[in-house]
Amino acid sequence: MRQIYFFSEGNKDMRDLLGGKGANLAEMTRLNLPVPHGFTITTEACHSYQQNSHQLSEALKLEIDHALDRLSASTGKKFEDESNPLLISVRSGAAISMPGMMDTILNIGLNDRSVIALAKVTDNERFAYDSYRRLLAMFGNVVYGINEDTFDNVLTETKKAHNYQSDLELTTADLKNIVTRFKEIYQNEANKVFPQDPKEQLLSAVDSVFSSWDNNRARVYRRQNDIPETLGTAVNVQTMVFGNAGEDSGTGVAFTRNPATGEKKLFGEYLLNAQGEDVVSGVRTPESIETLRASMPEIYDQFAKIAEKLETHYRDMQDLEFTIEHGKLYLLQARAGKRTPAAAVKVAVDLVNENLINKETAIKRIKPESISAMLHSEFAHKALERQHILATGLPASPGAASGQVYFTAETAKNAHDEQHQKVVLLRQDTSPEDIEGMVVSEAIVTSRGGMTSHAAVVARGMGSTGVVGAHALQVSYANKTATVDDTVIHEGDWISVDGTSGHLYLGQLDTTEANINDDLSTLLEWAKEISRMGVYTNADTPADFQRALDFDADGIGLTRTEHMFFKPERLLQMRRLILAKDADGRKDPLAKILALQQQDFYEIYKLSAGKSVTVRLLDPPLHEFLPHDDKEIKLVAEEINTTVDALKARIDSLKELNPMLGHRGDRLAVTYPDIYQMQVTAITNAAIKLNQEGYDIKPHIMIPLTNSKTEMKWVRDVVEQTIRKILIDNDATLEYKIGTMMEMPRACVTADKIAEVSDFFSFGTNDLTQLTFGYSRDDVGSFMPEYIAQGILPNDPFQTVDTEGVGELMRMAVDRGRQTNSKLPIGVCGEVGGDPKSIRFFEKIGISYVSCSPFRIPVARIAAAQATLANN
Repeated sequence: MRQIYFFSEGNKDMRDLLGGKGANLAEMTRLNLPVPHGFTITTEACHSYQQNSHQLSEALKLEIDHALDRLSASTGKKFEDESNPLLISVRSGAAISMPGMMDTILNIGLNDRSVIALAKVTDNERFAYDSYRRLLAMFGNVVYGINEDTFDNVLTETKKAHNYQSDLELTTADLKNIVTRFKEIYQNEANKVFPQDPKEQLLSAVDSVFSSWDNNRARVYRRQNDIPETLGTAVNVQTMVFGNAGEDSGTGVAFTRNPATGEKKLFGEYLLNAQGEDVVSGVRTPESIETLRASMPEIYDQFAKIAEKLETHYRDMQDLEFTIEHGKLYLLQARAGKRTPAAAVKVAVDLVNENLINKETAIKRIKPESISAMLHSEFAHKALERQHILATGLPASPGAASGQVYFTAETAKNAHDEQHQKVVLLRQDTSPEDIEGMVVSEAIVTSRGGMTSHAAVVARGMGSTGVVGAHALQVSYANKTATVDDTVIHEGDWISVDGTSGHLYLGQLDTTEANINDDLSTLLEWAKEISRMGVYTNADTPADFQRALDFDADGIGLTRTEHMFFKPERLLQMRRLILAKDADGRKDPLAKILALQQQDFYEIYKLSAGKSVTVRLLDPPLHEFLPHDDKEIKLVAEEINTTVDALKARIDSLKELNPMLGHRGDRLAVTYPDIYQMQVTAITNAAIKLNQEGYDIKPHIMIPLTNSKTEMKWVRDVVEQTIRKILIDNDATLEYKIGTMMEMPRACVTADKIAEVSDFFSFGTNDLTQLTFGYSRDDVGSFMPEYIAQGILPNDPFQTVDTEGVGELMRMAVDRGRQTNSKLPIGVCGEVGGDPKSIRFFEKIGISYVSCSPFRIPVARIAAAQATLANN
């Protein structure tokens, strides 16, 4: 099996084998762009390494030897050659980009002898020892696990001792001393010696990069971004080019479009006399790519042309890493750029309008979950008017977020997980090790770094609010504080972060809701054209429904009537109804509730303007409406004019051992038919009134908790008799449908029979999941996280449908229901109705529509279109 490919032998379609970075380096080489020579060790070699007890095979070592010989022949350079020493970089590269999550080592090949040779060849001793100290720090951290702060502290001490402001002021003598101290760190911290053999350096680096696939930060990132664990990483070995070779050299990162806004304009940063990690880590503040136009106009023009060529070639926004060595430009990486959700939408729409991609491709490129970040709130203008700006940094990732400040990833994660706090991670700069804290944070703030720093890139990729380079912040990890002039921010203090302006504020600010912009509206229109599946909303109030309509909901898939009863004046009547001893005692509270319910339905139906609205009749156990503690029981006894003892006795008589499996849903219709009759009367009267006013209302009435055809028919008869009587009394006509909520396993098994008496099905996945697993949805928090952590379950089945169990019951119900009625409409209105993974499954089994909360509608719309495209 071949395990190594030179860049000249691959292309962009070999991502699975060469990884994204290797495939793109090969493609740029094929396009005759200035890429330093090198080769890629494949992902298959990574798989072999994992299967071989995390050891490099002898076959791979031999192939690496041959590759080095070939690289030396093509470059004219050799390891430890006194006249032309070969120096290389070793970088990871998975098929799906994971920026910063795995390891990189630069300047491999330097040692105590070759550093002298490099100094002679370049006539630049400072440059040679600057490169050597970088290798020692990176190698020590990646291969031997020495904390990078240990190396950074030596640099900081040296600069402080000489009153230097930046690394550039370090002299050759300083750097030689730093190299000596770095070697001592190897002994003191790891009881190791830095290997002088370049071949040993290379093999150790390859081993460490393969091993980094399984490091904690990479695992966290893959979980966060749904990247398969089985992909593995490739390793890219490339001839070094040096951005730290003097003032005519530099390094940078640039995007072909603005990754925060999507604006079509070259966007990036660079540093003169620096290597790549200086830009990415944020330890030095870079210059805008625009200033390169003034300082090196020919290089800027060359780079701008290459950027445009690559974007057109790949038909997507590109993230480019480049190095300038003595006035010559080199490309080190091209990949699809990480971008904010808003930028992703704008870029996708613009590329369609520029005829680079079609609508289907635009839809496929959007991560559905990311859309929700575009619908997050913004700080209210009135709140901002009253606030003093604490500090201002670079607006790395738009949005508005407030949280309690924490200065390490570990403390932020603990505060979020254990104390359920909203947190803001505030650091001097971030590294890949901070990923767990970044994932749980409402916002990420750094005092150093630029728009292409690690913090900025990760914040944009996660859709989190981000501000970087807020230099006024002085962060002290030892004191757990940050200061701005005389203001001190302690751990746990609240701050508010505006990722659009870059402003930071003390305290927690009020926010306002965001709206769908023109680009997102266009994308959602395309998704609606493509999707076979409708997207409805779960809405119990006119306000909820209006918000859903603003998001272009196709209608209401679920109105839960029980939520209408919890307002104080209604709750009293509901309690009177439940506590009544007989039907006569229920008449007065039913009459009062009828008037209120009728107005509820009138307002919702009026908003619908003829769109489908499905109303579920009363579902929850009656005990949920009753008072529970002595104080509340006393108040209710006074309200309904009875004694406390009498009320307690009545409440005790209604108690159930397992109420979620007891007297609820259509079982209420059997024992208290007048409750369902009241609700159906309210629905019918509201519809008739609106139709008389010129609307076209066709009610969909949903009966919950059905178990059998017999039960469904019995309740349906009650509903239809009520409707017919009202229509006769009003000399009116009305089109309506009566369906059932499929949430019982038995209902799924007998769906063919139930379909004989049901006009539609709608899956209630919450109860169906509870009853299939035997899990109480309210109690799974005590064990579900451990089940997922141990791999017993892949996901929380209440958030993503369990396709093997619950999903098979759903598939059975769909197939059997449509054996009876081939045109039977079937929806999903449970919690998973807005989950993209679940929606892909629903498309496969033939679900007609999903119904979700208003703010999930755009997410579900994109997911539904993607599911359609995947199944075409």
